[in-house]
Amino acid sequence: MLDIAVKPGKKIYFASDFHLGLFPLEKSAVRERTIVRWLEEIKHDAQAIILLGDVFDFWFEYRTVIPRGFTRFLGKLCELADSGIQIYMFTGNHDVWLFDYLPKEIGVTVFQKPIRATIGNKSFFLGHGDDVNPKDIGFKFLKACFSNKFLQFLFARLHPNLAMTFGLWWSKKSRYSKGIAEKFLGEDKEHQIVYARKVLKTKHYDFFIFGHRHHAIDFKLNESSRLINLGEWIMENSYAVFDGSEMMLMKYNS
Repeated sequence: MLDIAVKPGKKIYFASDFHLGLFPLEKSAVRERTIVRWLEEIKHDAQAIILLGDVFDFWFEYRTVIPRGFTRFLGKLCELADSGIQIYMFTGNHDVWLFDYLPKEIGVTVFQKPIRATIGNKSFFLGHGDDVNPKDIGFKFLKACFSNKFLQFLFARLHPNLAMTFGLWWSKKSRYSKGIAEKFLGEDKEHQIVYARKVLKTKHYDFFIFGHRHHAIDFKLNESSRLINLGEWIMENSYAVFDGSEMMLMKYNS
């Protein structure tokens, strides 16, 4: 459970699916600089920044080794956290192996599962949104493997050069097999919408905020509840901002 009382003049920013490190690395480096510029521009009124998964295209934490790259992004997060901005990060299906490095080194709060939140006077359901399809047995099995402590232990025994090369190859294959940009499938085929409507039968939320789908969506579930999918930063640069009462889905033009 997360409870944020939005201060006057301050805002809560949401973004997801940066996929930092996605092949080709040259484009990822450009994307990283774009994200850092966005973070610089919002820091004057940001009370909290909530990143809803797949921030990294692949991430694995060794006890003494930091994955190469992301220096500017991590440095900016340090600056923002040190200035008093709250930073929250959800694990996605590409960075499920986020553990204690960001919390200990930067002060980021990491969530491994979806949570309920109260922000301002509104109720939120927050999560990456990758596991809302009960029929996707293959994905659920794969995620269970990635979450298994023994398998994580075995993977950590690999040399970092081998592990990171394999991980980045796997992530690239997974992402490009789906396509970078995605299209709206229709409300009956969008699993996040179907899932949200099912949840609303037992509990009300003003906002469902997800990532994962690579298509920015602002969908009215009923008269008092909306679903926001944050899209991605490979092509769209989309994000959401909440001022304590109003939610807006926007795009960053650098």
